[in-house]
Amino acid sequence: MKLLSLAVLSAALVAGCSGMSSMSGMGGMHSGSPAKVADGVLVGPNGMTLYTFDKDATDSGKSVCNGPCATNWPPLMASDMDKPSGDYSVVTRDDGKKQWAVKGKPLYYWIKDTKAGDKTGDGVQSVWHVIKP
Repeated sequence: MKLLSLAVLSAALVAGCSGMSSMSGMGGMHSGSPAKVADGVLVGPNGMTLYTFDKDATDSGKSVCNGPCATNWPPLMASDMDKPSGDYSVVTRDDGKKQWAVKGKPLYYWIKDTKAGDKTGDGVQSVWHVIKP
Protein backbone atom coordinates (compact mmCIF):
# COMPACT_ATOMS: atom_id res chain seq x y z
CA MET A 1 0.00 0.00 0.00
CA LYS A 2 2.85 2.40 0.80
CA LEU A 3 4.32 1.80 -2.67
CA LEU A 4 1.04 2.77 -4.36
CA SER A 5 0.76 5.92 -2.22
CA LEU A 6 4.32 6.89 -3.08
CA ALA A 7 3.64 6.38 -6.79
CA VAL A 8 0.53 8.59 -6.62
CA LEU A 9 2.42 11.28 -4.68
CA SER A 10 5.33 11.16 -7.16
CA ALA A 11 2.95 11.52 -10.12
CA ALA A 12 1.27 14.52 -8.46
CA LEU A 13 4.63 16.20 -7.81
CA VAL A 14 5.77 15.66 -11.40
CA ALA A 15 2.48 17.05 -12.74
CA GLY A 16 2.80 20.08 -10.46
CA CYS A 17 6.37 20.75 -11.62
CA SER A 18 5.46 20.54 -15.29
CA GLY A 19 2.71 23.09 -14.70
CA MET A 20 5.24 25.47 -13.16
CA SER A 21 7.67 25.16 -16.05
CA SER A 22 4.96 26.18 -18.50
CA MET A 23 4.45 29.36 -16.45
CA SER A 24 8.13 30.24 -16.76
CA GLY A 25 7.80 29.99 -20.53
CA MET A 26 5.28 32.82 -20.38
CA GLY A 27 7.79 35.49 -19.46
CA GLY A 28 8.51 34.05 -16.04
CA MET A 29 6.86 36.95 -14.17
CA HIS A 30 3.28 36.79 -12.98
CA SER A 31 2.85 40.58 -13.13
CA GLY A 32 3.23 40.64 -16.91
CA SER A 33 6.57 42.41 -16.54
CA PRO A 34 9.60 40.75 -18.18
CA ALA A 35 11.95 42.00 -15.45
CA LYS A 36 12.08 42.97 -11.79
CA VAL A 37 14.34 44.95 -9.48
CA ALA A 38 16.86 43.10 -7.33
CA ASP A 39 19.84 44.62 -5.49
CA GLY A 40 19.14 48.02 -7.06
CA VAL A 41 19.23 46.88 -10.70
CA LEU A 42 16.90 45.31 -13.24
CA VAL A 43 17.11 41.52 -13.52
CA GLY A 44 15.49 39.02 -15.85
CA PRO A 45 13.13 36.17 -14.91
CA ASN A 46 16.20 34.03 -14.12
CA GLY A 47 17.44 36.61 -11.57
CA MET A 48 20.43 37.59 -13.73
CA THR A 49 21.41 41.26 -14.20
CA LEU A 50 20.16 43.01 -17.34
CA TYR A 51 22.09 45.59 -19.36
CA THR A 52 21.54 48.19 -22.07
CA PHE A 53 23.89 48.98 -24.96
CA ASP A 54 24.70 52.63 -25.79
CA LYS A 55 24.85 51.84 -29.52
CA ASP A 56 21.15 50.86 -29.53
CA ALA A 57 19.16 53.96 -30.47
CA THR A 58 16.34 54.61 -27.99
CA ASP A 59 12.91 53.85 -29.49
CA SER A 60 14.43 52.59 -32.77
CA GLY A 61 12.50 49.33 -32.36
CA LYS A 62 15.61 47.24 -33.05
CA SER A 63 18.83 45.91 -31.59
CA VAL A 64 22.24 46.53 -33.15
CA CYS A 65 23.83 43.74 -31.08
CA ASN A 66 23.70 40.70 -33.36
CA GLY A 67 26.00 37.80 -34.30
CA PRO A 68 29.11 37.59 -32.06
CA CYS A 69 27.83 40.54 -30.00
CA ALA A 70 24.64 38.63 -29.13
CA THR A 71 26.72 35.57 -28.21
CA ASN A 72 28.45 37.61 -25.49
CA TRP A 73 25.38 39.71 -24.68
CA PRO A 74 22.38 37.36 -25.00
CA PRO A 75 19.14 39.28 -25.54
CA LEU A 76 16.24 39.04 -23.10
CA MET A 77 13.98 37.25 -25.56
CA ALA A 78 10.25 37.86 -25.85
CA SER A 79 7.70 35.55 -27.41
CA ASP A 80 5.50 36.47 -30.35
CA MET A 81 2.60 36.72 -27.88
CA ASP A 82 4.32 39.14 -25.47
CA LYS A 83 2.84 42.64 -25.54
CA PRO A 84 4.24 46.02 -24.44
CA SER A 85 3.35 46.96 -20.86
CA GLY A 86 4.32 50.13 -18.99
CA ASP A 87 8.00 50.95 -19.63
CA TYR A 88 8.47 47.62 -21.45
CA SER A 89 8.23 47.22 -25.20
CA VAL A 90 9.14 44.50 -27.68
CA VAL A 91 11.66 45.05 -30.51
CA THR A 92 12.34 42.84 -33.52
CA ARG A 93 15.88 41.54 -33.96
CA ASP A 94 17.66 41.16 -37.32
CA ASP A 95 16.83 37.43 -37.28
CA GLY A 96 13.12 38.24 -36.84
CA LYS A 97 12.99 37.09 -33.20
CA LYS A 98 11.55 39.32 -30.49
CA GLN A 99 13.43 40.99 -27.64
CA TRP A 100 12.29 42.95 -24.59
CA ALA A 101 13.24 46.62 -24.23
CA VAL A 102 12.83 49.06 -21.33
CA LYS A 103 12.15 52.71 -22.05
CA GLY A 104 12.98 52.00 -25.70
CA LYS A 105 16.35 50.32 -25.02
CA PRO A 106 16.78 46.57 -25.76
CA LEU A 107 17.73 44.40 -22.77
CA TYR A 108 20.63 41.95 -22.59
CA TYR A 109 22.38 39.54 -20.24
CA TRP A 110 26.21 39.34 -20.01
CA ILE A 111 27.71 35.91 -20.66
CA LYS A 112 30.40 36.43 -17.97
CA ASP A 113 27.81 36.90 -15.20
CA THR A 114 27.65 33.43 -13.68
CA LYS A 115 25.18 33.84 -10.82
CA ALA A 116 22.32 36.08 -9.76
CA GLY A 117 23.70 39.33 -8.38
CA ASP A 118 26.76 39.43 -10.67
CA LYS A 119 27.16 42.78 -12.43
CA THR A 120 30.48 42.22 -14.20
CA GLY A 121 29.19 43.68 -17.48
CA ASP A 122 28.55 47.15 -16.07
CA GLY A 123 30.83 49.61 -17.87
CA VAL A 124 32.30 47.10 -20.36
CA GLN A 125 33.89 49.14 -23.18
CA SER A 126 32.08 52.13 -21.62
CA VAL A 127 28.95 51.21 -23.64
CA TRP A 128 27.24 48.51 -21.52
CA HIS A 129 25.30 49.51 -18.41
CA VAL A 130 23.14 48.00 -15.68
CA ILE A 131 19.67 49.47 -15.51
CA LYS A 132 18.86 51.21 -12.24
CA PRO A 133 15.18 51.84 -11.56
